[in-house]
Amino acid sequence: MDQAKEMYDYHAWANAKIFERLKELPEDLYKKELKPSIFPSLQTVMIHIYLTDLLWLEVMNGRDMKEVWGDNDQIRLQADSCALQEMETMYNELTEKYKAFIQQNDMEKVFTVDNPYAGLLDTTPTETIFHISTHGNYHRGNAAAMLRQEGHSSVMQDYGLYLYVSRNGFKSPV
Repeated sequence: MDQAKEMYDYHAWANAKIFERLKELPEDLYKKELKPSIFPSLQTVMIHIYLTDLLWLEVMNGRDMKEVWGDNDQIRLQADSCALQEMETMYNELTEKYKAFIQQNDMEKVFTVDNPYAGLLDTTPTETIFHISTHGNYHRGNAAAMLRQEGHSSVMQDYGLYLYVSRNGFKSPV
């Protein structure tokens, strides 16, 4: 089994579960300012996950992290004006780029990241995929807590459930 592909597929599935749940809720909740909260809005959480995923794909493709951060500032401004459906579409397009990257690249080839805050790191695309997945888990948890704060349930999107769904066709009641 290709661990990078499996972990990315889980990450994309879990994000899709959050998008599905958000679409079931009142439309204004996505951009509503929530205080006190870790993020100012659910929209900000989803944009953060998207931009981080985009950054790492660009870095794995050989771009300088600092340069990508600069580009992400412009993309963040554009995403701020997007409705939930548009953000989901952007994320789905990025998912397809990740799947192509995983299929077309050696996921164990070492590359060096030059992080302006943390310095140099030799890593692999597989390790990077694990990073974005765990990063996404953390922030999907933030989104779940924010939904509960507003009196709404979240949705199960943990790795164990993903395995049951993807391998056994399990239909989750939640």
